[in-house]
Amino acid sequence: MAEPDPENLSSGAGQRLGAPETLGISTLDPGHKPPAMPPGRHVTVTVRMLDDTEEVFDVSQKASGKVLFDLVCSHMNLIEGDYFGLEFQNHKSMMVWLDHIKPIIKQLRRPKNTTLRFSVKFFPPDHAQLLEELTRYLFALQIKQDLSSGRMTCNDTSAALMVSHIIQSEIGDFDESHCRSHLLNNNYIPDQMPLIDKIMEFHSKHIGQSPAESDFQLLEVARKLDFYGIRLHPAKDREGSKLNLAVAHTGVLVFQTHTRINAFNWSKIRKLSFKRKRFLIKLRPDLNSSYQDTLEFLMASRDCCKVFWKICVEYHAFFRLFEEPKPKPKPMLFTRGSSFRFSGRTQKQVIDYVRESEFKKIPFERKHSRVRYSSRVQHNSRLSPLPSPRHHEVPSESGVPEDLSSSSPPRRHWKESVLVSAEDPAASRTSKMSPNHQRNGHEDRKESVSKPEESRGSTRQMSPEHPSQGVAPHSPPPSGHPHGMVNGQKSLELCSHSLDGRQPSPLTSPLLNDACSIRTDDEDEVRRKRFPTDRAYFIAKELLTTERTYLKDLEVVTVSFQSVVGKDEETPDSLKNTILSTFEPLHKFHTGFLREVEQRLAIWEGRSNAHIKGDCQRIGDVMLKNLQALKPLTTNMHKHSDILLELEKACKASRRVENLCRDFELQKVCYIPLNVFVLRPLHRLIHYKQILERLCKHYPATHEDFRDCRAALADVSEVVDQLQGSLIKMENLQTLLELQKDLLGVDNLVVSGREFIRLGCLSKLSGKGLQQRMFFLFNDVILYTSRGMTPTNQFKVHGQLPLRGMTIRESEEEWGVPHAFTLVGQGQSVVVAASSLTEMEKWMQDIKMAIETAKTSNGPTSDVLTCTLTDNTPLSPHQPSRSLSSSNHLPTFPECPEDSSAEAESEDDTSALNTSLEKPAAHRGNTMVHVCWHRSTSVSMVDFSVAVENQLSGNLLRKFKNSNGWQKLWVVFTNFSLFFYKSHQDDYPLASLPLLGYSVTVPAENENIHKDYVFKLHFKSHVYYFRSESEYTFERWMEVIRSATVSSSQARLLNSKDPHPH
Repeated sequence: MAEPDPENLSSGAGQRLGAPETLGISTLDPGHKPPAMPPGRHVTVTVRMLDDTEEVFDVSQKASGKVLFDLVCSHMNLIEGDYFGLEFQNHKSMMVWLDHIKPIIKQLRRPKNTTLRFSVKFFPPDHAQLLEELTRYLFALQIKQDLSSGRMTCNDTSAALMVSHIIQSEIGDFDESHCRSHLLNNNYIPDQMPLIDKIMEFHSKHIGQSPAESDFQLLEVARKLDFYGIRLHPAKDREGSKLNLAVAHTGVLVFQTHTRINAFNWSKIRKLSFKRKRFLIKLRPDLNSSYQDTLEFLMASRDCCKVFWKICVEYHAFFRLFEEPKPKPKPMLFTRGSSFRFSGRTQKQVIDYVRESEFKKIPFERKHSRVRYSSRVQHNSRLSPLPSPRHHEVPSESGVPEDLSSSSPPRRHWKESVLVSAEDPAASRTSKMSPNHQRNGHEDRKESVSKPEESRGSTRQMSPEHPSQGVAPHSPPPSGHPHGMVNGQKSLELCSHSLDGRQPSPLTSPLLNDACSIRTDDEDEVRRKRFPTDRAYFIAKELLTTERTYLKDLEVVTVSFQSVVGKDEETPDSLKNTILSTFEPLHKFHTGFLREVEQRLAIWEGRSNAHIKGDCQRIGDVMLKNLQALKPLTTNMHKHSDILLELEKACKASRRVENLCRDFELQKVCYIPLNVFVLRPLHRLIHYKQILERLCKHYPATHEDFRDCRAALADVSEVVDQLQGSLIKMENLQTLLELQKDLLGVDNLVVSGREFIRLGCLSKLSGKGLQQRMFFLFNDVILYTSRGMTPTNQFKVHGQLPLRGMTIRESEEEWGVPHAFTLVGQGQSVVVAASSLTEMEKWMQDIKMAIETAKTSNGPTSDVLTCTLTDNTPLSPHQPSRSLSSSNHLPTFPECPEDSSAEAESEDDTSALNTSLEKPAAHRGNTMVHVCWHRSTSVSMVDFSVAVENQLSGNLLRKFKNSNGWQKLWVVFTNFSLFFYKSHQDDYPLASLPLLGYSVTVPAENENIHKDYVFKLHFKSHVYYFRSESEYTFERWMEVIRSATVSSSQARLLNSKDPHPH
C-alpha cells in the first residue's frame, strides 16, 4: 500500500483551516465523536467529488460504509451530509449506493481499483429546506452534471435559464464577448449551440447576482421540472411495454419515454416488494379507486429489482418518517426476506438538528468560479475547505484565473480526523431561507452596505456565506419574516425582485411564475375585490383567453409546421405557398388584435395608468375596428378545403411527405390533428359571433358599448352566414380524412357526396355471443370494425351494410338481449346491442333518418372496402397510418404535485401503455374513435359541430378527490377533451382528459367543497373538482363541458334552463 503524503497528513482538516479541533457534521450528534476506526489493514479508497476532483481516503477494510462517508463529509466540513451518498459500480456493472451498515470490504471487491462518486441521493421538494450555502452549492453541481449528461430533460427555455445561472456563478456579470467565448469553450447541455443567444439574453439579466444567489435561483428552476432528481430504472409492464420506474419524495413514479404516466403516492402504497425479476407495488384497498390491488413490473434481473427496492425503502424512510427506523430483532433460526433498512437521519431530524445546533462558518472553494467575493478564495480549486494562509496566493487584479488542465483529476490524500460539533455562540445561526437574508450578527451591526462598484474586483476578506454584502445597492425590506407567501407557497425575496429592485422579466420561464401553484383563500378574496365583477368584463375576458389559444393554434401552422415542410424538397411548392399566403396574414393580424385586447383588459382591470373609469370599460369598439379590418382576409376562407385536399394528395404522392406529416403530428405542440388547425380560422369567426351575441344580450340598448357591439355582430354574422355552407362541407371532409387514418381495410372512404353521421361502440351478436364492435354510420353505408392488434392500433373493418333497401327494428324481446335492434339489409341481417337505452335510441333515430335519405338521394357507391371481409377474415398485414393525433402521447390525466397517486392511472379503462415492443412508434390510442371504444359510447356529426362551437380556455383551479389544495392550471377545451397547461405561455399541454362518458355536476353538501363556482367531473371512480372565478365563467365551463359529455339535443335542453347553483 502506498504511503500517504506527509505534507497532506500534516495539514488535516482542522489544522489546514485554522479552525477549532471540533467540526460539526450532520451524521453525528452534538458532542459525540465519530465511530472508532476498527483495527486491521487499511485500504485506500478514491472518491470523485461533484466538482470532478478526486480525493483518496485511508480506512480500515473492516470499517463500515458510514465511517468512510463520515470521513468524506468531515473533509468538506459538510453539515447536511444526509442528503448525499457514495455510489459505485459493483461487480455486476450496476450503479449502487454504499451501504452505511455493511463493512466496506464486503461491498468493494477491489477497493484500490474502484472509484466512488459523491452524489446527491435525496432530492427535497423545496431547496429552501437546504439551510447551508455549501449544501446548495453541491446540489447546484449535481444539477449541472445532470443537465450536461442529458439525465435532466426539459424545454429549451428552462435549460437556457439554468445555464445562465450556472455561468453567472462561474464567470460573474454579463460581458457579451466573454460570455460567448465561455459558452463556445464549455458545453453545459447537449446541443447547446442553438441556445447560446437565449442563454446570453438570460445571463444579461443576472447582473449583480452572487454565486450563492445563482445557486439558489438554479435550484428554484430545477425543482419544478419533471426530471428533477429522477433516476430511471428500466422495466416492463404485464403487456411487455417498455417503461421506466423512478422514486421521488412523493412516491413511486412510472415513465414512458420522457412522459410521466403514473404516480403512486406513499400514502396509497401498502407494501413494496420484489420476487425474482418482478417488482410488486401493493396498494391500500380503496373502494373509489380503479387500481388493481397489486401492480407488477418486470425488470431485467433480480439484482435490478433489489437495487430499486432499496432506494425506495430509503426514500420512504428519509422523507416520511420522523426518526430513523429501529433495526428488527434477528430471528433465532431462520431468516426470511431482506434485512436491509434505512440507516441515518430522516429529513426532519436533519432540519431540526441543523437549526438547533450552532456551527462556525467555514469558507469553501468553488471550482471554476471566477467571481471575486473574497480575497481568501482561490479560483479553479477543489471542492474542499480553504487551505491555510501560508499556502494561499493573492489573486491578481484582473480576476481571470489560469486554466488548470491535466489528463486526470487532481487528487488529495486524507485520513480520519476527530469530528465533533462546535459550539460557538458568536457565530449565531440565522435563517438560510435565501442568500439575500444571510447575515451574521457581527456584520449586521458593523458592516455598512457597499456600492456595487466597490464590490466588483474587491480583495477584502469576506466569506461567500454572506454574498449580499457589497452586491446589492439596497437592503431587503424590514420584515420579521425571511420569506413571504405567494399562492400558498413560500416565495423568496430573491424570486420576487431582481437585485436592482425591478420586477423580474416575464421572459424568464413559465416555470418561475405562479401558474401551477396553490392559491390561498385570502389571496383569492383579495383578487376578487380588486378586479371588476361586471358580467361584461368576464365576457371580454373570455375573448382574451380564447384569443390567446387561437394565436397559439395559428403558430402551430405558421411556425412549427412551416419549419418542417419549408425545408423539405419533396413537399409541393403549391402547398407551401398556399399555407404561407393563407395563414401568415392571419397570424400577423391576430397578433396585433390580441395586443389591443390585452391592453384594453389591463385598463379595464385598473392595471394601467391610463385607465379612466367607465370610458374604457368596454370592448365593442376594439372588436368593431378589428373585425372590419379582418373582413378582407375572410374572402378566401372557403378555400381552406383545398388545403386539406392538397395536403392529403401530397401525402399519397410521397412517402417522405407522409412521414413528415405523421412525425409532426406526434410532436407535443400538435396536440390535436393537423387538419383541425386548418379549419381554426373559420371556427374563430363563430366564436366572435357568440361573444358579441352575449354582450348585446347583456347590455341595455342605452349602454355606450351596445352600438359598437351590435355593429360588430352584424359584420361578423354576415361573414359567418356566407361561409356556413362551406364550413359544413369542410368539417365533414376533415372528419372523413381523420376516420380514414383510423380504419384498416378502407380504400376510398373520402369520396364526393359521402357524409359522416355517427360513430360509436355497439355489441354485435354472433355465434360466439356478443362481441364488441365499432360502428361507423355514413349517409350511404354502415361499417363495423374491431380494434386490430397492430402497432398503429387501427380499427380493422369486418364488413359493410349498404343503407339502400335496409330496414331496422327493435329486437330486445326476440333475442333476450337488452337494448338490441336488428339491421336487415340485402341478403344479410345483423343484430346489435347498445350499452344503454339512450344509446339505442340515438343509433336507431340516426339510422332511420339515413335510410330515408338514401332512398331519394343519388349518393356515392357503397363499396368502400379493399376486399370482402367477414368477422373470420384474418388481419391483413400491418399498414402504417398516414397521420397520427399527437394527443395520444400526452398523459391522459394531469399529475397533481400534492397527491400524485390520486387517480394516477390512465383515464382509459384499459392500459394506456399498449405500445408494440418491436415498433414503439406512437400510436392512435387516444383519438375520438378509441375513446368511444373504451367508454362504450358514441358521437355524431352534430356533436362534433357543437363541440367546435363551444371551444373555451382560461385559468381554473383544480382539485383531486383526495387532495387538500387547489392547483391553478391553464385549461383549454376542444375536441371533446380538456388540455392542461402550466400557463397560457406554454407551447404544448402537460396532459389531456377526454370527456366522453363523464358527467358534470355541482358538488354535494357531503363532499365538503365549501367554495363558490365549483363544478365536478365524474366518471366511474375518477372525480375532479374545478373552480372558476365568477358566475359567468362557471356557467360557460358547465355549458361547454356538457356539450361533450351529453348528446347535442340533451345539451341544448340543459343549457336553456336557469343557471346552476354554486
